[in-house]
Amino acid sequence: MYPPMQPDQVVLQAPERLVSEHRLDFRRDALERLMKAAAEGAQRITIDLRDTREVDASGLGVLVLLQKRARESFLSTRLTHTPPTVRHLLHLTQLEGLFEFED
Repeated sequence: MYPPMQPDQVVLQAPERLVSEHRLDFRRDALERLMKAAAEGAQRITIDLRDTREVDASGLGVLVLLQKRARESFLSTRLTHTPPTVRHLLHLTQLEGLFEFED
């Protein structure tokens, strides 16, 4: 499900639907991998949104939670392959500034 870890980062593959009924599994797995990566000296988490087609408020909450936990562990957070609809939602909610972007 997830690409292999690189020494300086962890890559998390977001689900197709990052919505309330699907967020808990992603959040649990992502937080576990984030904590492991931080303990192993990673510098960044990258959340790959290439397959994500739908995000709701709870999905945004998961992204913000991951960013917060990463920041607490001195990691930066990058979103990659962010669909225009998701990027627009981040802009509307003024959450864009929390993340680095790479496409």
